[in-house]
Amino acid sequence: MATTADTIVLDGNRLTRGQVVAIARDGARVALDAKQLGRVQRAADFLAEKVDCGEPIYGVTTGFGSNADKLLGAHRARDELPGGNPEVTDGTLLEELQHNLVITHAVCVGKPFAPEVVRAMLAIRINTLMRGHSGIRAATLQALAELLNRDVIPVIPEKGSVGASGDLAPLSHLAIVLLGGGEAFHAGERVAGAEALKRAGLAPVRLSFKEGLALNNGTTQMLACAVLALDRLQALLGTADLAAAMTLDAFAGRSGALRPEVHALRPHPGQVETAARVRGLLEGSTLVDIPYHLVPRFRTWSAEAWATPEEQAQRFDIAWEWVPANHRHGREAFYSRFLPFRGGKKHQPQDAYCLRCMPQVHGAVRDAWAQACRVIDVELNAVTDNPLVFPDAENPRHIEDQVISAGHFHGMPLALAMSYVKAAIPVLASISERRLAKLVDPATNDGLPAFLTGNEDATDSGFMIVQYTAAALVNDLATRAHPASVYSIPTSANAEDHVSMGANEARHVLEMCEDLGHVLALELYTAAQALEYRQDMLNAARRLAERGGWTALAAKVVNAPDPTHPQRAQFEEEVRALQKALAEAGDFHAGAAVRKAFAAIRERIGFISRDRAMDGDVQRICALVASRALLA
Repeated sequence: MATTADTIVLDGNRLTRGQVVAIARDGARVALDAKQLGRVQRAADFLAEKVDCGEPIYGVTTGFGSNADKLLGAHRARDELPGGNPEVTDGTLLEELQHNLVITHAVCVGKPFAPEVVRAMLAIRINTLMRGHSGIRAATLQALAELLNRDVIPVIPEKGSVGASGDLAPLSHLAIVLLGGGEAFHAGERVAGAEALKRAGLAPVRLSFKEGLALNNGTTQMLACAVLALDRLQALLGTADLAAAMTLDAFAGRSGALRPEVHALRPHPGQVETAARVRGLLEGSTLVDIPYHLVPRFRTWSAEAWATPEEQAQRFDIAWEWVPANHRHGREAFYSRFLPFRGGKKHQPQDAYCLRCMPQVHGAVRDAWAQACRVIDVELNAVTDNPLVFPDAENPRHIEDQVISAGHFHGMPLALAMSYVKAAIPVLASISERRLAKLVDPATNDGLPAFLTGNEDATDSGFMIVQYTAAALVNDLATRAHPASVYSIPTSANAEDHVSMGANEARHVLEMCEDLGHVLALELYTAAQALEYRQDMLNAARRLAERGGWTALAAKVVNAPDPTHPQRAQFEEEVRALQKALAEAGDFHAGAAVRKAFAAIRERIGFISRDRAMDGDVQRICALVASRALLA
């Protein structure tokens, strides 16, 4: 595990998403605020006083859930048998109640959560208990903090929470290790909980009044998954903007749809931010908004296509089509601005939706992310167990005025926020896949080669199947986007008759972020190939214009009129104009930020001139996206 000298002080009031990530992923330690620990102990002492007074308190002197109407007696029922209780007893009924609550609720199934999720859960649970309204003792809370600081990471299977009475089952797996049960990872090794405590120099804890309920009643699993998912999604939103910018450069697309005055007329915050980010990524590009007539289209390489060995080393030929004067009727204004050569770019003032609507689509996802962040930021410093303890309530008449049963364990605020994000993830993946598909399709890629390969011998598939994988991932994400939060299944003999399923929701979102990253990685992989083709083809055209003059350029016009044709003189004049425009254009290149990202990709993955095994490339680009190195 990564370690850091940083220590984050938890006081129940100021925990941030960034701090949770630092604890979960970077190994930051935690310390407990001394003043707030006094409030924690005040609530525990208050409960002890009320128990001594014989007050009935839910979850302390009563059973839980549907057993809330059962008051605990002064001793075990079998103690009244002649000869005494034949069962071995250990501790009081009140202690047994808390102990049993934890050991009987640790029933999750599935593979264990990653250590980063459990570390986040520990930090969040400690922080909420630090508010001092849960009745846990300061010493028990300090023991929980020591689990985190000494790298005792409880094994928590992923599935088993319905998200109301909080995340009871997963939190019981977390708490059972504190009691010396269950399993835990210590120094990366999976061992029995008791053994993990021993190796870490810790002793098992015997729970007191309400401590089992304080430890396992709350929204901690769903909140931990949500925090880590939102951190990943924030990086993926930046990656999506970068992939889109690289793709737009590869298309030599249009920037009008990104202009600030456009988005001032529909100022959704995410949309405005996305447009600004993509504009910044494209700054310095000589590809975006390029005149149509400068862009040649791909033509299959042949030995006869180029005159010099240097030119013959290229992976392509290039071509234009001349528009004869008698085919320009009604379009004279257009051809007064643009030369009459059709190359790779279609003569249209707008790009496809997957390019033109990037701000609207990426921005809507960014707004869903921001709304979820607002909810999660509130939840990080909220009390989410039950009942709530108010030892200093003014003028209490009864115990119910100081120990109040409520519903803060219900995960619906998080569940609905994550449902929103869950629906947004396939949207971001889908528009990325559409850009990728447009890049490989010769009918839509504006003059690039089919599947981004020269295929001069008809043996190459190029990037054909990369799009298949992206399509499969998008379909999988879409089928997983059904909101879990809309389908409640009652539990606890119908005492808990409406639940949030927020734990499933947040876990799904965390898992879906990985596949979203894969889709974006595949777009970047493809866009880098397309961008290299586009830059090379344009710069080959520019060099041809510089060195070979208009006649060399005229040889690339597939329908040039023959020397005796009446329009030959006009054709030659217009080719000279094309030659002059290309020769004076300067180097064709992507935006500065796009070029940096492209260079980082090329450090790891070379251009594909002929078919080769792509599995290693795909692994490398996915790892590059996951590392966030491209965002640096």
